[in-house]
Amino acid sequence: MASRAVSIRWPLAIAARIAADDHGVVNRLGTATSPYLLQHADNPVDWWEWGPEAFAEAERRDVPVLLSVGYAACHWCHVMAHESFEDATTAAAINADFVAIKVDREERPDVDTVYMAATQAMTGQGGWPMTVFLTPDRRPFYAGTYFPPAPRHGLPGFGQILDAIGSAWRDHRDEVLASAGEITARLAELRPRGLAGELAEADLDAAVAALRGEEDTERGGFGRAPKFPPSMVLEALLRLADAGDAAADEMATRTLDAMARGGIRDQLGGGFARYSVDAGWVVPHFEKMLYDNALLLGVYTHWWRGSGSPLAAEVVESLVGWLLREMRTSEGGFAASLDADSLDPDGRLREGAYYAWTPDQVVAELGETDAAFAAQAFGVTPAGTFEHGASTLRLIGDPEAFGLADVRGRLLRARDRREAPGRDDKVVAAWNGWLIEALAVAGMTFERPEWVHAATEAAELTWRLHWTGSRLRRTSRGGVVGDAPGILEDYAALTQAYVRLAGIHAEPVWIERARQLASVIEEQFGDDAGGYFDTAADSEALYTRPADPTDNATPSGLSATVHALRALAELTGDDGYAERADRAAAEAGKLVRSAPRFAGWLLADAVTRLRRPAVQLAVVGPAGDPATSDLVTAGYRLAPAGSAIVAGPADAPGIELLAGRTMIGGRPTAYVCRHFVCKLPVTELADLESQLR
Repeated sequence: MASRAVSIRWPLAIAARIAADDHGVVNRLGTATSPYLLQHADNPVDWWEWGPEAFAEAERRDVPVLLSVGYAACHWCHVMAHESFEDATTAAAINADFVAIKVDREERPDVDTVYMAATQAMTGQGGWPMTVFLTPDRRPFYAGTYFPPAPRHGLPGFGQILDAIGSAWRDHRDEVLASAGEITARLAELRPRGLAGELAEADLDAAVAALRGEEDTERGGFGRAPKFPPSMVLEALLRLADAGDAAADEMATRTLDAMARGGIRDQLGGGFARYSVDAGWVVPHFEKMLYDNALLLGVYTHWWRGSGSPLAAEVVESLVGWLLREMRTSEGGFAASLDADSLDPDGRLREGAYYAWTPDQVVAELGETDAAFAAQAFGVTPAGTFEHGASTLRLIGDPEAFGLADVRGRLLRARDRREAPGRDDKVVAAWNGWLIEALAVAGMTFERPEWVHAATEAAELTWRLHWTGSRLRRTSRGGVVGDAPGILEDYAALTQAYVRLAGIHAEPVWIERARQLASVIEEQFGDDAGGYFDTAADSEALYTRPADPTDNATPSGLSATVHALRALAELTGDDGYAERADRAAAEAGKLVRSAPRFAGWLLADAVTRLRRPAVQLAVVGPAGDPATSDLVTAGYRLAPAGSAIVAGPADAPGIELLAGRTMIGGRPTAYVCRHFVCKLPVTELADLESQLR
């Protein structure tokens, strides 16, 4: 997460106190739907969930709030929990002087966003666990991330922090409140402004040049360590490559290849870790997040479409295999994450224990001869590339395919006997939406109907469970929907997913659902300038209303909405959606020019508008007819990114693209259109391929 420091000072009473040096517990997290909160249900800390009751209690007791934000797969969240929140002495200090609130950042990203902005402003950095101290009226006045139990590495001990803040609240209240007022006032000034501007063709070339200036030309990716998968930028580069930009193609290929071969990818089980701690993609931070893998599935499918790379196809196959095997919930949705930590052979909880290998462990499973091959293929060295002489697995060179498949399978079966990382099995609406769209497209592109079926089941779950009749809820778990309201990205991601399924199944119910979501977006999230807030107008009021147009680990709510509205416009022909997308994109146009690394999805949208426009493809023919299937598959493999593809019977009710389309000579027929104006219909596969190219 990018940091942005401003000149904000701690209350002097707190700073001075830190430099110098039996409460009854009712833990309220036992009924939470968040696995992260449930991890803390047995703490001696008197935790509350976020809500008005907690702040009313702080007001009643006249004490500040200790806000702790994290997520289930977070390694350092576990560390701080074991060191501090499970410690009776520390818990007693918290309970005596604070109302303690625990928040799952994935369940309440609005809370996380506004207080992360405060943390970054006050400290110059951010991360999780995030620790913020608030007044009872929700204003922050002191913040940090991980605090050790005792002072070390230049960090004050958590006990010191608690003592200093408790003392300052009692003895220097006026100073604390004045500081809280100054901090919130300054943070209100940090909302991005002056980003509006229409993009032109030359801006695309300028964005590519800016990205080339930040690219690691030796190891792929952008900037220095740690390196996160630049999913949205890669999508933009691939769209540029499709339009003939050789420089964009080189950058995308370099990064996609490096990540696919690196330790950031699980070379045995499939899927990608959250980020690489080094610049060479060798050692990951081992947690696996659904959102990363959803976005990367779309990107690697796109890479295969343009390049035919066998590595891209293998990445897609293994990634989907992992998703269906390990991340699918019993209700048909997809779980949020896998933990970074698991038990090692000695029974100790350790990051990466599940994934790393020593040479002796490889020999024990494969024997000397095959182990030598595996060590060379996967980069397992005597010194190790990770910790304790172990290595993360990478794909070195292009080992013989049969031998690689054999040792990969045997090592995977051996790894399955290890203690697996924990799974956060809550279903997050936005993350499932991005996965539904990517999985459905991959299924159609690679002719894997079971993938499309899984995507459709997840979409049905999100509508049945998360849609309350008028609004979205963000999360569910075990078939029970949570209380957290949906934010802009939830509405946008599901809108785009439902539009995709409407085209695949030629079922107007998906269009109607997408329209309902888009209607809420406009009514609840739009701002006066043409952009969007990240939270609804009637959502809980925090000290500020978040509206961040920059992509980070996931697309911004604004960029996700632009893509969703474009998709809806292409499928329905409703220019109102396209015009609204234009206005929203223009609200952050300067971001594409000045910081394309943080505006990848807006850059991708600009490429489609300015350089390689999307098409509408209608295929009319009997379902199950091989000729129909061939035409549809060609569409998914060759149509420009952002295109709407619909297949169904002529004049299928509620599907505008099929209205008036007929089969020519009784044969399955394809219509390639722009703005519902079509080229001559074709029945031959080669003719369709020619039109799409």
